[in-house]
Amino acid sequence: MTPLPGPLAHLAPLLDHYGYLAVGALIFVENFGVLVPGEAILIAAAVYAGAGRLNIAVVVLIAVLAAIIGNNVGYLIGRTGGRAFVHRWGRYVLLTPERFHKAEKFFTRHGGKVVTIARFVEGLRQTNGIIAGTTGMPWHRFLAFNSLGAILRVGAWTALGHAAGTHIGPIYDQVTRYRIYPLVGLGLLGVAFLGRALLRRRSK
Repeated sequence: MTPLPGPLAHLAPLLDHYGYLAVGALIFVENFGVLVPGEAILIAAAVYAGAGRLNIAVVVLIAVLAAIIGNNVGYLIGRTGGRAFVHRWGRYVLLTPERFHKAEKFFTRHGGKVVTIARFVEGLRQTNGIIAGTTGMPWHRFLAFNSLGAILRVGAWTALGHAAGTHIGPIYDQVTRYRIYPLVGLGLLGVAFLGRALLRRRSK
């Protein structure tokens, strides 16, 4: 198979060795607050599926279930640990007391809509279950909106990744062909900054 392009390339060994298990594990732990590349592994797996290396239906099923279960673990943590948990451990998932207070007010005002939309927002995706549990949102309501958000997000990213995977060869060729231009641009920019610094030094 043609290598995965750009920032997805480092995930190829995980998919090659662990396949669906890597998809499920990373998405699961990401959705209760652990900072791992869950979204990237989802896109990479969809690209693999488009290239015929994985089954897209299985990728979608595993990703949706892992996202729902992971967020429900977060909900359980928030429900049982409450504010004491957030204040003690929240900083490890970038959920400081100040951010939690703002998110809590937002959740209280907008309820289920936030749980669905949070799926598409970095930071909220990892912590919305904890916040929903801490704010006392009823579990059946959280489950419904959480599941809807998981289906929409997984569907969107896998559709995009799968479409890219079916054309991964031409995409990789274009990336390889034109990657020299950003490097040249960065080099010229570096030379310009160096020249400016030298001129300023001479003028002094």
